[in-house]
Amino acid sequence: MAKRIGILTGGGDCPGLNAAIRAVARRSISRGSEVVGFEDGWKGLLERTTRALEGRAISGILAQGGTILGTSRTNPYTIEGGVDTVAANLSLLGVDALIVVGGEGTLAIAARLYEERELPVVGIPKTIDNDVSATDYTIGFDTAVAICTEAIDRLHTAAESQNRVMVAEVMGRHAGWIAAHSGIASGADLILIPEKTMPIDEVCELLDRRHRGGKDFSIVVVAEGYELEGLHRETEVDQFGHIRLGLRGVGHHLARMIEEKTGFETRVTALGYMQRGGTPTARDRVLATRFGLKAADLAHAGRFGRMAALHGDEIVDVPLADAAAPKTVPPEWYEVAAAFFG
Repeated sequence: MAKRIGILTGGGDCPGLNAAIRAVARRSISRGSEVVGFEDGWKGLLERTTRALEGRAISGILAQGGTILGTSRTNPYTIEGGVDTVAANLSLLGVDALIVVGGEGTLAIAARLYEERELPVVGIPKTIDNDVSATDYTIGFDTAVAICTEAIDRLHTAAESQNRVMVAEVMGRHAGWIAAHSGIASGADLILIPEKTMPIDEVCELLDRRHRGGKDFSIVVVAEGYELEGLHRETEVDQFGHIRLGLRGVGHHLARMIEEKTGFETRVTALGYMQRGGTPTARDRVLATRFGLKAADLAHAGRFGRMAALHGDEIVDVPLADAAAPKTVPPEWYEVAAAFFG
């Protein structure tokens, strides 16, 4: 049995992280183990900045957004001697098992540490983008979709009242899960995702056809990572190799092009970090709790190199390495959305 369990949250924050932390701690404490949290993701493990996660520290955090441990995009593989420091600090602090809560980048680091150094790691998938493979859903996704759906519902009123095209830009770097789900749920007239690009002339033709049919307003949902012709991305990347998408992203360029080509007055709303904020939905709280309990069980059983995952309605465990490849929106999901275009 693991006597001392460590836990960190890496990458971007999202609602539901605290529910996972609480579940790991509660399960581990009930089995007589000590739980220590590393602050600010891998940075906390590199610098040995920790906090004890005992009963009082985890009380009342279930409904809190963000993460009480803090997070960062620190990658030990991009820091000289970083991997050696991680291994040494785990040993120095007497951590028998490390539970890593993160997205595709953070979990890829954990998988590599297990494969190359045989470090005792277990994963929990979280990301509002829902782009972690080997699990149906990730912590934070449901809340982000709920936030986006409500926002797009509100845009309908403004679009219809003023006869405008409204472009809503949502998160989704490589995968359009948020755009697809929130667009379907809110009745968007067009959804643009990285997995299915469309020539701008075709976009404008769909909108024009809709207007010719008597609808004088339209709602377009676009994922931030959508490749729009003529849009030049910034080249600066973070420690995970992700391009920084910037403040005036694809939504602004798309709105300008639609207005220029159709003559329809067009406005854009980039939802940005609002999608990460606030309290988690009930579904995210429950999912995070179930993931946390499963991860604690894996750690105590010494089943390292595994990740808690959702398959259907069952919580299972899968190899951490299976989470490394991004999970994209399949064609059948896009077909559901496309059935309502125009």
